[in-house]
Amino acid sequence: MPQLRIAQDERADELLGRDPLALLIGMLLDQQFPMERAFAAPRLLADRLGVDTLSAAALAECDPEVLQRHFQGPPALHRYPGSMAGRAQELARLLVERHDGRAEALWTDVPDGATLLRRLGDLPGFGAQKAKIFLALLGKQYGVTPPGWREAAGDYGQEGSRRSVADITGPESLAEVRATKQAAKKAAKKAAKDAKAVQQA
Repeated sequence: MPQLRIAQDERADELLGRDPLALLIGMLLDQQFPMERAFAAPRLLADRLGVDTLSAAALAECDPEVLQRHFQGPPALHRYPGSMAGRAQELARLLVERHDGRAEALWTDVPDGATLLRRLGDLPGFGAQKAKIFLALLGKQYGVTPPGWREAAGDYGQEGSRRSVADITGPESLAEVRATKQAAKKAAKKAAKDAKAVQQA
């Protein structure tokens, strides 16, 4: 079983390591919200549902209002608990419809990285970038390494990179990833400012 240290919380990380659906939901919530809190959220959700492992079938069938209350907390599982509860339920329903309710079915029989990337990109709430990051996380830390996975994950698949959650193995690498993200944001802001100045000149 993978020994993950993404949430920086022993119980939360233990669930991520043994429950592929928990990992998938953590990735879904990793948006406009602190990374470690997003990946700790599946443990909180499991506790509130009174279960040891999350079930796509149970989430798919859950009363949307009840699920929303679980997401609202306190503490809330996301900055936008209502919309994220809806998205998590959409994700669970898709897994039930297409993959027998098993998150790991997304990758167990996959022939190559490009196919896996396509499957991940079809998931609710998974855009192109999120799909690549999750693919890199599967390859680097979950033992899912179909042919061409690094190429499919793009820059996130590079060995030794510190770009995303795929590279977090403890507090030190979390700080490095955070610093890389902040530097990228700063550079993007500067580029936008420079472009605006050119337009106005």
